[in-house]
Order: sequence, then C-alpha cells, then structure tokens
Amino acid sequence: MLPLADPRRGPAPVRSPQGFSGQLAEVDLRLLRVFRTVATLGGFAAAELALGKSKSSISIDISSLEQRLRMRLCRRGRGGFSLTPEGREVLRATDDLLRDIDRFRDRINIASGVLSGRFALYVIDNILIYGETGIIHALEMFGRQHPEVFISMTSASAADIEHALLDGRATAALTLLPDAQPGLSASILISETLHLYCGRRHALFDHDGPLTLPMLEEERLIDASDAATASDWPAIRRLTFSASAETIDSRAMLILTGAYLGVLPEAFAAPMVQDGQLRQLRQLSCVDLPR
Repeated sequence: MLPLADPRRGPAPVRSPQGFSGQLAEVDLRLLRVFRTVATLGGFAAAELALGKSKSSISIDISSLEQRLRMRLCRRGRGGFSLTPEGREVLRATDDLLRDIDRFRDRINIASGVLSGRFALYVIDNILIYGETGIIHALEMFGRQHPEVFISMTSASAADIEHALLDGRATAALTLLPDAQPGLSASILISETLHLYCGRRHALFDHDGPLTLPMLEEERLIDASDAATASDWPAIRRLTFSASAETIDSRAMLILTGAYLGVLPEAFAAPMVQDGQLRQLRQLSCVDLPR
C-alpha cells in the first residue's frame, strides 16, 4: 500500500528513473558550467548577462541538473538565492572537474605538438580606438601559428570580464584591472591619458577660465574607474558623484546630455571634440588601464 501525499507539503520532487549514472556526457558538463556561473554570481538574475540566457532558461537548466544528479542544489524564491549543502559540495566538485579537464586538454595538446581547443578572449568596449596596436599583431600571429584553435571573442564590462576570468569562462581578457585579483595575473598592455569633458549643452562648455576643485564640487560628475590614478586623485575622489557608467559608450552618452561632467580616453573623445559635441576641460594625468 502506497502512502498518500500530504497536500500541504506540495508536490514531491520529480526524480529521474535513471538518475546520475556516473558517466559524464557533454550535456552534464554544459549544465555544470551553468550551475557554477549561477552559484558564483549568486543567483539567476545576476547570471543572465554572463550566460546570455533568460532566467527561465537558466531555471530549466538547473532543474535538469538537479534531476540528473537526483539532489536539490539551490533554494530560490522570495527568500533569495542560496546553495544547499549538497549544492556547495557539487560546486566544489565542479571546480575540480573543470580544472582537471583543462589540464587533460593541455597535456594532450603538448603531447600531440598541436595546439587546439577553444580560446575565449574577453575584451573591454572600444578597445579598437587604438587601431593597429601590438594586440592586433599578437592575435594575427596566434591565428596563423595555431589554426586548430577556435577563438571566441566577447565584449563585456570590466565587472563581467572579471567574473568570466574567475569562473573559467574566459581564457584571457583585455580589461580594466586596477590590481590583480587572487588567482589572476595581469600585465599592462596599454596606458591612456584621460581628460575631463563636458557636452555642448553644459554651462562650462564656453568657460574660458581655470577649472578648480571647488568649482567641480558644484557639478554633477560621473564616477570614474577604480583603476584611474592622478596626482590630485585623492581630492577628486572626495567629490560627489551623481552617476556611474560601466562602459565608455554609456559614459559618453551621459556627458553628451549636458547634465554631467566625466572623464574619457583622449582617442575616444577626439572625434566628438572636433565635431563640437564635447569640450576638454582639464587634463587628469591618470591611467585608466591596464587593458
């Protein structure tokens, strides 16, 4: 005789009749990578942009993985997102597994003498404003010398790139990085000088006198990158910032409204200065990269 389900407890969890047999398929690796991204970023909403998938699609993937493993991995709902004890253990096992797969691939490539696989390169926006840099030549040489490698390039914000590096989605990246985070190594490839700009609708567009820090205290500023430095940067960082922008494009849009002042790379802003859309107000001798 089968016991009746208690309607107050809701439907019993659906379990796969086969469960997880211990034989990993490609679908298992894909689902585990989705789970690791969700767990690392702390929820479905935060993982949407990183994975390029909707919350409903991510939810289906997590449910499928739970069914395949026959265990509940996370709690989601009004109380927020959290991993179950089983989910934390699966996350640790997933990290170990994916590292071992990378090591296996590298050793096979070394043994065969042919470099192959997937190279995921993440780049910050507007990196091409510098034209024919050493980066372009390095990519050209790499592509010619290793034709068996599939190169995947993704443009993203600095925060998303850092997450991609830490969770293994990115092999390497060109990004804003003030200091190398634990587990990452960084080298300076490009340094750039930033200037403070206003749009032609701003009151300071026709200002001819010197611009002082007390004057800036009266203005609405866009927060700059944590990687930026300057001789008077400590004083500048004490100013009140009224907006923030993840990318150079979005920062420029706010400046063009005439309501904000903000810093931009000289090479990026030069065409808009020539067209009379922007005006350079003062030089901030600061480095906003490595990229």
